[in-house]
Parts: sequence; C-alpha cells; structure tokens
Amino acid sequence: MSLFSLENKTAIITGATHGLGMAMAEALGKAGAKLVITNIFSEDLEKAIVHYNSIGLEASGYVFDVTDEDVAAEKVAEIIENEGQIDILVNNAGIINRVPAEDMKVADFRRVIDVDLTGPFIMSQLVGRHMIANKSGKIINICSMMSELGRNTVSAYASAKGGLKMLTKNLATEWAKHNIQVNGIGPGYFATSQTEPIRVEGHPFNDFIISRTPAARWGNPEDLGGTVVFLASQASDFVNGQVVYVDGGILATIGKPANED
Repeated sequence: MSLFSLENKTAIITGATHGLGMAMAEALGKAGAKLVITNIFSEDLEKAIVHYNSIGLEASGYVFDVTDEDVAAEKVAEIIENEGQIDILVNNAGIINRVPAEDMKVADFRRVIDVDLTGPFIMSQLVGRHMIANKSGKIINICSMMSELGRNTVSAYASAKGGLKMLTKNLATEWAKHNIQVNGIGPGYFATSQTEPIRVEGHPFNDFIISRTPAARWGNPEDLGGTVVFLASQASDFVNGQVVYVDGGILATIGKPANED
C-alpha cells in the first residue's frame, strides 16, 4: 500500500469547496496529503477549510482567480513559500454555461474557455516550473465525457474540455523527461447537490442516465477517490498523458434500446 501513500506530499486542488472537487480533496487528504484549496469566493473557501479540518485533514486556503495570471503567480509563489513544495496539482475549478450555440454570446463562450482551459494552463505552467526544478510532480486535469462527446447546449464547455484533454497529452509529452506525470480524470454523471432535483425516478433525464450507464446508477462522489489517489501517487509513475473516464461504462457502449433489460 506504500505505492499509494501521499504522506509528506502537498496537493493544490483548485475550486475544491464542494461537490466532486471536495470528494477528491478528501481522498487525497485521507491518503496523507496536506491540502491547499483555492477558490474565488472567500466565504465558500472558509467553510470548506472548516469542513476539512473537522474530519481531521490538514488544509489551508487561498482566494484567487486561476484565470488571472499575475495574481495566480503571486499566490503560487506564496503557497511554495508557506508549504515548501508542491507535489500534486489538481486542476478542478470550472464552469459551464448551457446555451444553444446559435444563442451563446461570444463573451460567454470565451469565459468558459478561460476558466476551463486557460486556467488549467496557467496553473500547470506556474506549478510546472516548480516541479521541473524539483524533478518530480503529478498534475491531474479534471476533464469530462464532453472531452470525447458532444451534447446540446454545451458547445463552450465541450470545446474547453476537449482542449483540456489535448493539453494533458501535450504537457505529458513535454514534461515526462522531468519525472512529471500529467493525466486527466473524466467524470461521468454523479450524484451531487446540483443533480439532486433530476435524480428522481420517473424524471426523463434520470431515466436516461440510468439506462445509458452500464452500471445502471449515478456515480457517487467517493467513486473518484481511488482514481485521483492513484494518479497522484507513486503507483502511477509510468502513466502519462492519459484520461481515465470514471463513468460507469458510458463511453464503452453505444447504449441499448429502450425496451431492453
């Protein structure tokens, strides 16, 4: 089990104040990592740090926008000064804007790209320089099934997540020689507070997800824990440039007819 230990490691997880980001941060913390959480809202960040500390995890928080290159540089330098070293970066912060492509404002499209793709590049570049100097590091980009598939009303999000998949592969290509592994996680459909209103039997989307997923259920946030710990640990030292889809098998199948059991 020492292969999966994160003792004496420090992990930055962006946007991990709720939902899947918080679940992944908890998994990293329980594996031994010291947590550094970022968010743009100080109140949400403070509540999250209280939560992490209440379950026995060592966590600190920094308020900044990952799309602001200058501020992010200052904050990353501050984190390095305070923590001594960054071993793991999880680029989790992201947004979505569900608008039909013909109606989406270009400014709104650019904002999604900025947060979901440019932000991870900025953070990877800043932290990557530190990791290159240390000849060691793990970067995990939170991709999506929309890194592979299209869906109505998410043109900006799918564009960003598709780009994030390719950024993952390119950074892995450039930085593997520095003993840095860059991989991604593509979550499927998960049971979170955001999906709670539609996760009721008889709701069309709930029924669609259950029938479309070979596992025949929504994912639980804890289902991401093993994957993020694996990609953050010594166990994945020769895994690079991959996106692991934690989706209950959705991407493995064309689906089934509505009347098939």
